Amino acid sequence: MDWQGGAIFRPVRTGNAFEETVERILEAVKLGVFGYGDRLPAERELAVRLGISRETLREAIRSLQEAGCVESRRGRYGGTFVTYRLPAPDLGELRRAVLDMGAELEDALTFRMVLETGAAEQAARRELTEDQRAYLGRRLAELEAADADGYRRLDSRFHLAIAELAGSPSLAAGVAESRMRLNDLLNAIPVLDRNIAHASDQHRAMVRAILAGDVAGARRSTEEHLAATAALLRGFLG
Repeated sequence: MDWQGGAIFRPVRTGNAFEETVERILEAVKLGVFGYGDRLPAERELAVRLGISRETLREAIRSLQEAGCVESRRGRYGGTFVTYRLPAPDLGELRRAVLDMGAELEDALTFRMVLETGAAEQAARRELTEDQRAYLGRRLAELEAADADGYRRLDSRFHLAIAELAGSPSLAAGVAESRMRLNDLLNAIPVLDRNIAHASDQHRAMVRAILAGDVAGARRSTEEHLAATAALLRGFLG
């Protein structure tokens, strides 16, 4: 079962197929769904997922290759591979990103809170299959084993996994969108050992509640986690 990218690689709906395809692939890369060195889905599969022609997809990939975000390799083990690396945390960049957002910051934080607590609640309500339960466990294990360089990317993958398990493509897409609005800010926050330990406890509580079907617990633990992240963000801005 291939869940990866399900929140982002959904059918293109606008008349700007090329531009939206570039945007979708960049979202997948910047959110960490596909990290440095990962291979994107096969051309045929990705074109079907996005509902576009293979020629449009090739044009988008060529443009991303020119921008240094991906590279195409030929041969038996060829394909399109990610060459983009997330930038190192930078408080100066954090403040610039906040200035660019202006009044949108609080709106983005509220939007994320509503969507992600709702996604966790819905995931807890569902009768998850063994594959789905194992998938969530893998995402948590990968995140807990992450080093400082990979933490933000795997954190994104963990949160998107919960959204996918809610069973609503629209909700999963909304969570991905809300994450993208805050992505530069979240990536600019330094990775602090104490904060990571605290977040790990919260992540485990979220997973336990979802797997136990504890709807109230899933909402409460997710709300606590997102509130802590927002507080940390505001702390660095102050």
